[in-house]
Amino acid sequence: MRRSAAYAAAFASLANWKTLAQASPERGDSRYGDLIADPHHLLDLPRGFYYSIISRSGDRMEDGYEVPGLPDGMGTFSARTGETILVRNHELLPNQVPGPFGVNATALRQADAPFLYDRGGGQTPHHGGTTTLVYDTKSQKVVRQFLSLAGTARNCAGGPTPWNTWISCEETVLSPGTAPEGGFFCDREHGYNFEVPASDRPQLHQATPLVEMGRFNHEAVAVDPSTSIVYQTEDRDDGLLYRFVPNQPGKLIQGGKLQALSLVDRTAADARNWTSDGAIAVSDKLPVRWLDLDDVQSPRDDLRHRGFERGAARFARGEGMWYADDCVYFACTNGGAEKKGQIWRYESDRDENGGTLELFVEPNDSRLLESADNMTAAPWGDLIVCEDRQGDIVRLVGVSKEGKLYTLANSHAGSEFAGVCFSPDGTTLFVNIQQQGLTIAITGPWRQHG
Repeated sequence: MRRSAAYAAAFASLANWKTLAQASPERGDSRYGDLIADPHHLLDLPRGFYYSIISRSGDRMEDGYEVPGLPDGMGTFSARTGETILVRNHELLPNQVPGPFGVNATALRQADAPFLYDRGGGQTPHHGGTTTLVYDTKSQKVVRQFLSLAGTARNCAGGPTPWNTWISCEETVLSPGTAPEGGFFCDREHGYNFEVPASDRPQLHQATPLVEMGRFNHEAVAVDPSTSIVYQTEDRDDGLLYRFVPNQPGKLIQGGKLQALSLVDRTAADARNWTSDGAIAVSDKLPVRWLDLDDVQSPRDDLRHRGFERGAARFARGEGMWYADDCVYFACTNGGAEKKGQIWRYESDRDENGGTLELFVEPNDSRLLESADNMTAAPWGDLIVCEDRQGDIVRLVGVSKEGKLYTLANSHAGSEFAGVCFSPDGTTLFVNIQQQGLTIAITGPWRQHG
């Protein structure tokens, strides 16, 4: 709760930020100055800032497994020893490598079989899941890393909880049987969330699906610490915004109620803004209500369609999400008139079925921001956003308190950034470069400039 309170305080000023006008987005000078070209041609940062690669896909971990590929969403927690616990997703299907078990799954231990969610018919164990790093921010060294969730598929984003767990989300709805196009097998249904304790001890945790949170292309979650309600994005061009109201706060495995966001004055609203007809303007505050959903584990992958037919709002690829100051911020990667991305803000009024939704940022200008995805809040208030795209340069983009966007980092790796998050002590920013399988720690004079 202390960590969540700190993050919430960091975001306290966001409620009064100036929003960007759709017609005239603004570019702001970085509070950290111009970026300095990296002689290694990987990551350009402001003067006085440094990066180090702290983990690579294929590295041998303490438990004998290998660091899987495609690192995605991440979250940080405080260890009892003062070190940082970093839980990291891996967005892998069974046929994607490198996986945690090595070539031909030779490191798959029979003793760990009960902990794996899907062994793929004993032939193609699923490579998704989470790894955990224990990191010393004083020495800027990895203490240990290990496999913490295994046998799941395409674990994309997720989010931390106030009760010190990480919710890891599957961005797929694979079903049992052979997947001929992929050449792999499934023993179980996929499309669920899984909860991983934030532990500094090497341990593979039981993979138990949180089935009542819904079966769909999960992306990210954010938890309201005062209610334990979990908000969820869906990575589809016609996805919904969901929330899960648990039966018992802090005990998601005990089940609860799944709902979808609907606009009070616009039934079945199209919030994508792909056309001018009915487009939502930046800074508009729209009252919402929440619709109860049924058959939330449908094998037909039709939850979003049934929700929209009942009046839920439709969003364009909901991805990154963060909670702070009684607000949930979430990115829609393909939203906006130019499909360059949107950032939304939902504020609960503590009414069981109310609140307001605001279009916070829609720049429609790739020079400012393109394909917003994972996001976090800096301890001093700036919003830091990953770009989910490929290209010669891919950026970490900051949003200042004045509502201006600036570039915090340039990557020359040609791959999306993912999993951006700060250490609890605010000294270190962690981020992944996904296709290269790199986890990076960035340090510098954050506080002086913040």
